[in-house]
Amino acid sequence: MLAVRDLRVSFPSEAGLVQAVRGIDFSLRRGETLALVGESGSGKSVTATSVLGLLPEGAQVSGSVRLEGRELLHLSDGEMSKIRGKEMGMVFQDPLSALTPVFSIGTQLVEALQVHQDLNDKAARARALELLDLVGIPDPKRRIDAFPHEFSGGMRQRAVIAMAIANDPKVIIADEPTTALDVTIQAQVLEVLKKAQEVTGAAILMITHDLGVVAGMADRVQVMYAGRPVESGLADDVFYTPHMPYTIGLLSAVPRMDEGGEKKALTPLEGNPPSMVSLPQGCPFAARCPIAVDVCREVEPELKASADGLLSACHRSTEIGDSVPREEMFPTPDVPAHDRSPRESRPAVLKVDGLIKHFPLMKGSVFKRRVGTVRAVDGLDFDIREGETFALVGESGCGKTTTLLQILELPKAQAGSVVVLGKETKSLNGKGRRELRRDMQVVFQDPMASLDSRMPIGDILAEPMKTHGWSKDRIAARVPELLSLVGLLPEHAERYPTEFSGGQRQRIGIARALALDPKLIVLDEPVSALDVSIQAGVINLLDELKVKLGLSYLFVAHDLSVIRHIADRVAVMYLGRIVELGDADSVFGQPSHPYTQALLSAVPLPDPRKERERRRILLTGDLPSPADVPSGCRFRTRCPKIGGLSAADAERCHTEDPAVQALGADHTAACHYAAALEVV
Repeated sequence: MLAVRDLRVSFPSEAGLVQAVRGIDFSLRRGETLALVGESGSGKSVTATSVLGLLPEGAQVSGSVRLEGRELLHLSDGEMSKIRGKEMGMVFQDPLSALTPVFSIGTQLVEALQVHQDLNDKAARARALELLDLVGIPDPKRRIDAFPHEFSGGMRQRAVIAMAIANDPKVIIADEPTTALDVTIQAQVLEVLKKAQEVTGAAILMITHDLGVVAGMADRVQVMYAGRPVESGLADDVFYTPHMPYTIGLLSAVPRMDEGGEKKALTPLEGNPPSMVSLPQGCPFAARCPIAVDVCREVEPELKASADGLLSACHRSTEIGDSVPREEMFPTPDVPAHDRSPRESRPAVLKVDGLIKHFPLMKGSVFKRRVGTVRAVDGLDFDIREGETFALVGESGCGKTTTLLQILELPKAQAGSVVVLGKETKSLNGKGRRELRRDMQVVFQDPMASLDSRMPIGDILAEPMKTHGWSKDRIAARVPELLSLVGLLPEHAERYPTEFSGGQRQRIGIARALALDPKLIVLDEPVSALDVSIQAGVINLLDELKVKLGLSYLFVAHDLSVIRHIADRVAVMYLGRIVELGDADSVFGQPSHPYTQALLSAVPLPDPRKERERRRILLTGDLPSPADVPSGCRFRTRCPKIGGLSAADAERCHTEDPAVQALGADHTAACHYAAALEVV
């Protein structure tokens, strides 16, 4: 269907010519899925936009891109417009940006059909309804006239997929199609993509950094680094017998949800990709490679076939697996010695009892009236002990962020009780709140947005200390100490945030949180914006700091593989309530609430064989509105278990709110029919 040969793309910049893609070759056959993987800046998305003819003016392109033998590279924009949307469809990363907000979903689908097909309005609308039904939009006859903002994130992505397959394309390009989605919605969207491929017979070019998604979707994998492919082959071969150190490093850095038991440190891939303006001589990966030799620094290796059919760009590829064992190439750091004392014997750093946060739902522009209540947080009970990492997990809209805000704001009049370091927040005066905030800090999701780009790092780190009245001498001594603590150099204090990589910026955010020697740190999705190679280093750093400084963490993340690795205890939230809570081994190893089971079964594993064989529990529909919580069990509208119950048992789910029941020493679930099920 698609053949790309020696594709090269460069962009002019003030620093010089950016060589974004430096020669890539691949072929896509009917019904086949090829995944392009690699760190940010490796050239994956530029390759996709080159194929579609969507590069900005000024880009210099050479090579060949052929669709069923027809050369596309030098076609005019008018000629490409006849191909885009008809013979090649595109699924973008952000569905909200991909859809026009002022037109209904149906209008945009009808337009996509009528641009390429001779259909009247009635026939086009009928086809649009078929497409919405095909991709699993509930009640398509009503939803077709809804606007993008009225759809959830998962439904918007399904609508984008419907648009991409509307004209039965030969090739579908999916650029990070599940990055911004919850794990349950991600599983639904991937199923929709597979179904769309079966219906249309299209070839899929999948661009993603999630190796679990690659393991479940791809037939073949091409690993990119510094604008070039460095490994290419069948998915099983790339995952199980890679011959390129970069691929081995990427796979080693991935946190695995299926690896329980004794905690191990992740294996970080140290260093950063080279600048695409001034590439070093020899292999671009040599500076980060643990087995580089002199020839690696002098000559860039070609992509050559190994004995088992894999194409690898490494001078020492024939030695890897034999004289150079893969598992020893990137040594795993030592795990810091965690506190093994019983949690009951350690003091509580945070204790939450019956926390409730409801928001009034108002209507009217001039005379406002209350028409309902948004139950964002609807009665939470948990505690965090000294030296413990407590994780809150659940889909977007379940109340995680509202819970964090309630704890961080130390409000005077919240319903329920929040006790921080033995102090009830309701009873504190202004001075008491200020002092308590010194012991409780936060690390945000986006390190660039949370750091002032106009201030040097030294001033950013000094700011909280100035606020709390530290002397200049004490601050001057503390800043280099903080930088060293998070693995940066004291001289970095003079630099600005834009001069650092994403992982380094997050380390600076952690250093700022540590400035005042806090006891509790709240981490809101601290690694979701990072490449997997950098993510591993940040997770190891957090683990090391917890032991070294005696910290406690309240950790929120949607990546359950990260939670499995870092958390001691886990609370699963659904519509403002905790539905399952316990130590990480119990919750992940013996999930007992149907919602927890569905969450865990939806997490992709970076292992093609396990992905093909494991059990999936797909949830139907989207999370109900917290302004309209279902009666009885709030999970019953999506529960996969309720269909197998007797009428009397199902009626209990409809009418009776389940109480929390103990399942073990430190394991509870709020379900009438809780039962352990192995899903990982």
